[in-house]
Parts: sequence; structure tokens; C-alpha cells
Amino acid sequence: MTNPIFHRSGVDEHIWEIEQIVEDMAWAVRSTSHSEYDFLPPPPMAGMEVLNNNNNVEKIMEGEIEEPQSHDPLRRTINPRSYDDLLMVADSIRSQLGSKADVEVGIICGSGLGPIGDQVEDPVVLPYEKIPGFPSVKVVGHKGNLIFGHIGGKKVVCMQGRFHPYEHNMNLALCAFPVRVMHQLGVKRMVVSNAAGGINPKFKYGDLMLIKDHIFLPGLAGFSPLVGLNDGRFGARFVSVHDAYDKSLRKLAKDIAKRQGITLYEGIYVMNGGPQYESPAEVMMFKTVGADALGMSTCHEVTVAKQCGIKVLGFSLITNIANTDVDNAVLVSHAEVLQTAKEAGDRASKFVKEIIKHFPTEPSS
Repeated sequence: MTNPIFHRSGVDEHIWEIEQIVEDMAWAVRSTSHSEYDFLPPPPMAGMEVLNNNNNVEKIMEGEIEEPQSHDPLRRTINPRSYDDLLMVADSIRSQLGSKADVEVGIICGSGLGPIGDQVEDPVVLPYEKIPGFPSVKVVGHKGNLIFGHIGGKKVVCMQGRFHPYEHNMNLALCAFPVRVMHQLGVKRMVVSNAAGGINPKFKYGDLMLIKDHIFLPGLAGFSPLVGLNDGRFGARFVSVHDAYDKSLRKLAKDIAKRQGITLYEGIYVMNGGPQYESPAEVMMFKTVGADALGMSTCHEVTVAKQCGIKVLGFSLITNIANTDVDNAVLVSHAEVLQTAKEAGDRASKFVKEIIKHFPTEPSS
């Protein structure tokens, strides 16, 4: 009889990854002298005993026991709900970058908004593959780097390529983990951006919307990134997300937009889990409850930022207009989203740079 756990989504791939780790462990033991054994992970047989037990494989998948780890620290699996793993990742970044890792402003670039990263002065680029536990980025338009440097005299870290929940089995704790890492590195203010579909009839392609509040559908359905955090060091268990998009930072953005003659709308962003685009009926539902723009990111990151005490400024770049007519099909493609973002990205990036320049300077600790 076939073991039913091997029919679960993604299990075969996960087991293959574990087998690769065990092979790495075996190679390390064969190629290392006996005097160095104390610095290696457990020998291969210990790992094989875990993997040869189907019950243990299932426990690994459920997170009840740990899988054997690679001897390469950059390949190790992290638990995004472990505060000790969070400290380990932050320490790894500091060990690679030194004082460059001390930052005050975090930036998360949305689809096609990578030009914000080009505004960083004296940049130091740290690819995700150099950061323990950071997964690769597979969505077109996301590069997969942390960029450290300065914008407008402020020490910044720019995340080029976010982790979308639909890429990672709706593991929102993992997808928001970089926000926690930024907080450990000193971030007090964060700018988040996304490419979004416009619901508000005033919106046109390329418009900028300042996010005033959000509707976090995955969070309402039980996929909050705060679920399962049983370590008080993370912060409050019950987090108020009132004023998640800081009022004073929104006022600053509106003042700068007015001085520069930029049309800046303000509205409500709604997050859908994706990766499918919304049906006309769903768009009508979102419009009825007051949403102005919709997308597949941001809310989980902002929720974690709120728990960490980070002040957030959020923008949506309107890259397509959401369809509400079920009898008039309007096809939306990611290529269309990227093209619109590319055309408006430079303008939006320069605007964000000016805002960051006017952020209050954090006092020296």
C-alpha cells in the first residue's frame, strides 16, 4: 500500500532536498579528518535514521522535529518563528558587512519598482543566496538582493525582490521574515511598495496611491504571520494594526507630492493570496467594502512591522485596471504589470527618494 504522506503537495520535493543535505553530510565526513568531527553536523547515519522513518518525515513536514542540516551555514533551513534563528541571520549579515549593516530605513520594492534600488548611494549588494535561510526569488521583476547604502543622507537597506506567499505555500511568517531581520539591523522606518490593480474609477495606469489602510484577506482567513509565535521576544501577541501606515509619514508624502506637482491619491489596499487575478465578482465585492486597489503582497509585511514598532509608509503603483464586467473579458498579464511599472518606476523612485531625504534623523544610540 502506498504511504499516503507521499501524496501531499510538495512532499516529494522536500524529501529530495533532505536527501541532498544528507549526501552533503556524508561527503563532509568522508573528506574531513577525525580531529575535525566536532565541528560537523551529526554523522550521516543519524540523519538516515530520521529519514528512513516515514513517521519522522511527516513530523519534519509539520515542523514537530528538525530535519538534518547542511554543513554549509548558508544552506541551512531556518524557522521563521524562531527568535534564535532570527538573531543568527542578523548576525550573519553583520559578519559579512560590518558597520554597513547598521541601517535606519528599510525599503521593500514591488514588482517592477527595482529602480528604487538604483537610488542607493555607495551601494553594497548582498544576494539572498548569501543570507542563511533566505529563499530564492522566482517572480519576474524581482532581483533577489539586499542593497545597503545611503539615500538622502539616511542609512538604508533596500529589498529587491520580496517573498510572495503564493510562492511559499502561504507561509506568511517566512514571507515577512525579512522585515524582522531589518528590525534587528536597526530599521525604525520602512517604505513598502507594490504593483496593484486599480478599483477606484479615478485611477489610471501609472498613478501612485498612498496606502491609508488595508484589508488583509489571508490574515482574516487565518494566515497571519503572527500565528504560532510563542516567544515573547517577538513582541505583543495581540497586535493593533490601527495607524499601521503612519499618519505623520503620510502627511510628509502628501506635502512633498504637492510641492513637486505630483498627483498622489490616498486609498485602501486589499491583499488577495493569489497567484490568480481576481474575478469581476471579487473586484465588485472589494469595491463594495471600500477598497481602492488590490494586489498580492504587503499586508503581512506591514503587520510584522507594526509588531516590531516600525513606522511604515506604503505606496501602490497602479499597473492595471481591475475588471468588474463579467461579460467583457479583460486579460491581465504579469508582463503588462511590469511594463507599466517600468514606465512609471523612475518617477516613483525619485519621489520616494525625496521623501526618505526628509525622514527625521534617528538619534545616535
